[in-house]
Amino acid sequence: MPKIINVHIPAPTIQKFLSGSGTYTTPTGVRYIKVRMVGGGGGGSGGGAVSTYGIGGNASASSFGTLLANGGSGGTTSVGGSGGTTSIGTAIGTVLSGGAGMSATLRNDGTGTNTGGHGASSPFGGGAYGGPNATAAGVAVANTGTGGGGGGYNGANTACYGGPGGGAGGFIDGIIQTPSGIYSYSVGVAGIGGTAGTQGFAGGAGGSGYIEVTEFYE
Repeated sequence: MPKIINVHIPAPTIQKFLSGSGTYTTPTGVRYIKVRMVGGGGGGSGGGAVSTYGIGGNASASSFGTLLANGGSGGTTSVGGSGGTTSIGTAIGTVLSGGAGMSATLRNDGTGTNTGGHGASSPFGGGAYGGPNATAAGVAVANTGTGGGGGGYNGANTACYGGPGGGAGGFIDGIIQTPSGIYSYSVGVAGIGGTAGTQGFAGGAGGSGYIEVTEFYE
């Protein structure tokens, strides 16, 4: 009768990086690692009369070794911010460019209200809401890489915009099959919200980036 040999394989472990930069050290006995990450989200533009509001800030990239998830762009004068691109190096897996923020429309009818555009979503969460008329925009949740919302507008000008939303960071879900001993990493910083324009409201900041490393053992 064959002998049954019980083999114990340790359960996977996870390390999460929420901000800053540093060095990741691969634990002893790890066979491969799975890295899920997103770049920072761009900020939403402020709303207001034409040419008086501030555009949203661009976000920075999240990186882990040769894996790079670029940050989303901030909302501009009338167009939503573009999403971040990605590069996976020698790893295998899924890469997605970030979504674009919702653009804004010029309002010339003199009614005096205009809604901001929504920030773009990422696989880690929904983008922030655009400011509904006389309201500041929503701020994206930290560590989601989503875009900030655009500020609303409430005034008497006939030419006005609600602010466009920010773009989302690029997303990576990759496996490094033969890990090195150490990797440099950096978590993307979110873009700031644009300043309020004349009779408008401020845009919301994007969500910061995120890196999650799951370690699988022999």
